[in-house]
This record gives sequence, C-alpha cells and structure tokens, in this order.
Amino acid sequence: MAKRASITSPVARFHRWFTAATRAGAPLPDAMALATADRRGRPSVRFVLLKGADVRGFVFYTNGRSRKGRELSRNPHASAVFYWDAIGKQVRIDGAITPVAVAEADAYWATRPRESQLAALASHQTAPLPSHAALLARWKELGRRHHGKAIRRPPGWIGFRLVPTAIEFWTRGAHRLHRRELFTRRGHEWRRVLLQP
Repeated sequence: MAKRASITSPVARFHRWFTAATRAGAPLPDAMALATADRRGRPSVRFVLLKGADVRGFVFYTNGRSRKGRELSRNPHASAVFYWDAIGKQVRIDGAITPVAVAEADAYWATRPRESQLAALASHQTAPLPSHAALLARWKELGRRHHGKAIRRPPGWIGFRLVPTAIEFWTRGAHRLHRRELFTRRGHEWRRVLLQP
C-alpha cells in the first residue's frame, strides 16, 4: 500500500484499522464496495480491491470501458465502504474521482502477476460473453502470443483515485449502540463529529 498519512488524519486511522483487520484474519481486507451512479443518478455497486491509500485518496484499477469506468468518467463521484466483521469495524468514504497518472498506472501494472495481466487483455469487461470457454480460449491464445514478452498495460486499463470529502468510522457496539465518527474535509483540514447510531 502507498505511503501513510500523518497520524492525525482520518487516513492514518484507516491504515490502523486496515492493519488490525489484516492481523485478525479478515478475508480480503482490501475489498471495498464501490458505488457509482450514471448521469441520471441511477446507482450501481460492486466490489473492487484497494491498491493504495494515502493523503491523496484511495486507489483502485479497472477497465475504463467497464460500466463503472464509464460511469466514473461521466459522473466523477463515488462512495466506498469497507466492512471487517473480524474486528467489528466499517469505514465509509465519499468523494470525487480523479484518474491516476499514467506512470502510476504503469508502475502498478508491472507488479501484477502475468496471468492477471493476460486476463485484463482477454476480458472486455462488462461486454456480453458468448461462453466462459470463449474467454478462457482467448486468455490462453494471448498467453501463447505473448510468450517470452513483456505485456504492456492496455490503454483502457486505468486507475482511479477516490479523493475523500468525508470518511465515516463505525465501530460495532452492544445493543446496537454503535459508535460513529464522521470526518469531513474543509480545504486541508478535517472536522470530526459524532453521529447517533
């Protein structure tokens, strides 16, 4: 994960909770439900994997031609949530979306397993598929075609950064008296308020 924020920021708290969830054995602690909306405000949600978090925001990668990629390009706002049952905590993030720099996307692409790089080439994400066998055949054919060669990042495979304007921390409480703390950003400062459960 990317460099951490200062200890006073809500991003630093996110890192502490993320580490605690990982140590507690939470399955896929980096899985976040990402909600987007189209131009008419109709929402959709799916899970993506967090690939970096620092004071600039929370980074994930996808095919820009996928439904979420198209929605984020047309309506650059999103919400995300992490839930770690193992530690009884949840983090919700609202904010604006910006694309990551080309160099940053290239650097992350280079760390992906070769099989995952081939999968990104093989899949036209969200497009109709005649059969799963057809996808596997394309993946294998691309593997033969690129044997012994570096696989370049496809131009449509991009990264997005969710730049938070609000981060809410939720801690499970007895009798459903959960603890909720909301941080909202004003310029470079964060304001904290408690919310009723």
